[in-house]
Amino acid sequence: MSTTSRITATVVAAAVGISALAACGTPGGGSDAKTVTLVSHDSFQVSKSVLAAFEKESGYKVKMLKGGDAGKAVNQAVLTKGNPQGDVFFGIDNTLLSRGLDEGLFTPYRAKGLEKVPAALQLDKGEHRVTPLDYGDICVNYDRGYFDRHKIAPPKTFDDLIKPRYKGLLVTENSATSSPGLAFQLGTLAKYGEKGWQDYWKKLKANGVEVVDGWDQAYNDRFSGSAAGKAKGDKPLVVSYASSPPAEVLGKKPAPKEAPTGVAAGTCFRQIEFGGLLKGAKNEKGGKALLDFLLSKEFQEDVPLKMFVNPAREDAKVPELFTKYGTTIDQPATLAPGTITKNREQWIKQWSSLVLK
Repeated sequence: MSTTSRITATVVAAAVGISALAACGTPGGGSDAKTVTLVSHDSFQVSKSVLAAFEKESGYKVKMLKGGDAGKAVNQAVLTKGNPQGDVFFGIDNTLLSRGLDEGLFTPYRAKGLEKVPAALQLDKGEHRVTPLDYGDICVNYDRGYFDRHKIAPPKTFDDLIKPRYKGLLVTENSATSSPGLAFQLGTLAKYGEKGWQDYWKKLKANGVEVVDGWDQAYNDRFSGSAAGKAKGDKPLVVSYASSPPAEVLGKKPAPKEAPTGVAAGTCFRQIEFGGLLKGAKNEKGGKALLDFLLSKEFQEDVPLKMFVNPAREDAKVPELFTKYGTTIDQPATLAPGTITKNREQWIKQWSSLVLK
């Protein structure tokens, strides 16, 4: 899942009152019992009015610490475990979840409203160390304008991406540093299996795939279809989200018939994002209240047009813009969490050796 106004995060981040890490002084936002600190990846967003309502009702002031891509944020949480930077972590997903659980990052807590979340999203249901908060599908996105101008049909599947007509057109994220990048790799594993995925990546590399550190660089700097990047990139294919196209339409008047970007539906991998109460949190009571808020209907209904992913609660209403311009993936690729846990580090090392050298 993942996550954004992943498209507009760089534009609106300052508007939601993000506090710089250095400004927080001591871990967890200090000893102020009325301050609760949320640690997340860069793509976390919430409407000011929704956050203000929580702060008014709960009496807590929320500080936010953003630590780069989800992979980097999780790495930082591991490095500071036992003495965390904040009280709640948002944004660990199913590709990285086992690492966070194995490292003992979280204190069990059953958030209010969990009964409204489908069982398929509750990957830690028995222990409640983490709470599912949203989900999305990692897929290749394409710039419709580029393919219209060049009179080329956009790719639809993983197999298409290694065809000569798409040589040098794709940018993806590093599997070792980016959760979307890792999810894309896992999608190829689900498609081609243990015996075939490395051969596929050899062909993808030979076909000129570009690899960058994280989603923001891939989408906003390198992708030619990014409005936030003002279309300065030269790659018409990018690994992003099935729900990214609505972000390219948001605020446009008159509303177009279709989004300027599309989704290659045969390249998708399901991502589920979780939040958890950090073990050693300075404000555990406030952290529990914050987790309840993140699973509340108010926050969940704010998620689609702020982070462009699907809310975890099945009773949360989804805006028409999100459903009209987004792409519903009926059969995304998946891998069992236990399989990811067992093989993730080895797969990343193999991918790095194969693709980055």
